[in-house]
Amino acid sequence: MQFQRTIGIDYSGAETADSSLKGLRVYQTEAGGSAVEIGPPPGPKRYWMRRGLAEWLIERLAEPIPTIVGIDHAFSFPEAYFEEHALPRDWDVFLDDFHHHWPTDGPSLYVDFLRHQADAAAALAARRTGQRHWRRKVEELARAKSVFHFDVTGQVAKSTHAGLPFLRHIRRALPNLHVWPFDGWEILQNSSALVEVYPRLYSTAYATEDRTADQHDAFATASWLRDADADGRLAEALAPRLNEANTRLARHEGWILGVVLDQPPNSRSAGKVAGPPRSRSGKGTTTPGYRNPNGQMVIGPTGRAGTDHNQQVYQLCCGQCGLNYGANGSDIHTRRCPACGGGRPGLVI
Repeated sequence: MQFQRTIGIDYSGAETADSSLKGLRVYQTEAGGSAVEIGPPPGPKRYWMRRGLAEWLIERLAEPIPTIVGIDHAFSFPEAYFEEHALPRDWDVFLDDFHHHWPTDGPSLYVDFLRHQADAAAALAARRTGQRHWRRKVEELARAKSVFHFDVTGQVAKSTHAGLPFLRHIRRALPNLHVWPFDGWEILQNSSALVEVYPRLYSTAYATEDRTADQHDAFATASWLRDADADGRLAEALAPRLNEANTRLARHEGWILGVVLDQPPNSRSAGKVAGPPRSRSGKGTTTPGYRNPNGQMVIGPTGRAGTDHNQQVYQLCCGQCGLNYGANGSDIHTRRCPACGGGRPGLVI
């Protein structure tokens, strides 16, 4: 594995940079272990603040532990924005220019204040806006919403406008940190990195259990980064198969980790993502004979309804102690034995 620690962040653009935000969630894995939720440091705030989270990330990423952090807001804007505002195709210049017009890391500033108030700050922000139909190439492929599409369910616009100044802050504090793909597609061994993620690409592979939607998106991101690193999908995701034009475009527009092809929208493989883990023999995780990284082998489907959405129960066998038990198909690739591996109780078979 390339990374000893993975961190998944479900971001929030609500309120101010110093507000305690219930929707801002962080999960972490270490040394291939389970993803656990990380709360803010002890203090009066029950939930993370955007400013506090940025400082915590700076501390973690400065440690000599190869770490990959996935954050679920856009890291840049579409090519149309660069054209409209005559900006050079340089990500660092973009971050400085955006922060000058949208200083959403300032005290007592809401994103919506800059969108709607009639004052000098809002007037400055209005000089750097975009159209809701403008989308980055990767957003078209992943069918993700535009960074300018505010006030809709599942919007990424507000979290992006709130988060970009903190990406700039982290980059200034850690100039040697690799931000993918702006610093290149290849992340050197023993290095740490920040990547843009889209939890919708990974979350259905993991049972929700008792987590909220925000918690599950952070959990699934940290878990997917761990699992994909272990079975080779992360290496594929970090080197998407793009044509020359889209490779150049992604160096200032950014890219979403997991989108590995750039086929035209009418192609059957358009927006293909690094899919479910496969065994060395090429078998999918629900194929009889598949053995996951924890030594749990698929015997076959049982035909019984599972406990996760649209799942059925599969019979598994532990390669260490021989226990047979049931699991949702979506859980197979991370399952640990309930008897000898500390895993959750199996489902009825």
